[in-house]
Amino acid sequence: MRRILIATSNPGKLRDFAGAALRHKVEIAGIPGFSSLPLAVEDGLTFEANARKKAEAYSRYVPAEMVVADDSGLEVDALNGAPGVHSARYAADQPDKADANTDDQANNARVLQELKGVPQERRTGRFVCVLAAARDGKTLATFRGTAEGIILDSPRGTNGFGYDPLFYFPQIKKTFAELTAEEKSNYSHRGAAFRQFLNWCKDFTGN
Repeated sequence: MRRILIATSNPGKLRDFAGAALRHKVEIAGIPGFSSLPLAVEDGLTFEANARKKAEAYSRYVPAEMVVADDSGLEVDALNGAPGVHSARYAADQPDKADANTDDQANNARVLQELKGVPQERRTGRFVCVLAAARDGKTLATFRGTAEGIILDSPRGTNGFGYDPLFYFPQIKKTFAELTAEEKSNYSHRGAAFRQFLNWCKDFTGN
């Protein structure tokens, strides 16, 4: 497989996928005309449910093509797993009812406010990513990747997106926002899930 269609308009996600695909000589592309397609409803209670919904919905617009969609977010232990599936809308008054994503800086600010006064040893959390591969409206497989880290009390780094500036990865003593897309793919939740997907692709027969 030389080209994979990703169901997203998020440039950060496309950059992450491209970084993970680079060494495998796989081309990452968005779905043609994606911005004009009706938005998939992301009302699932889990990352997997939302990834499936998106992959199935968008794959119907590109018949016979394999489409990959992901749902991902940050789980903070001291916040009982929040922001979780509401990560992209966390700054909204009611994240579970918000119609659109909220600004990255606003989302980060809310997490920092809610963690104010929490000592470092309790600021543990993880990034979670679930990928769903679908064709013609049917999910073919799902893949889950995680990355364990610590939530800092102030942002560091200018790369990445979302909560990357707050997510400190002890193994390399850097935040995800201090890494290039290719470096990040070695450690990130999205890179881990994508590598599982690529290994699965090698054995996929198309049936």
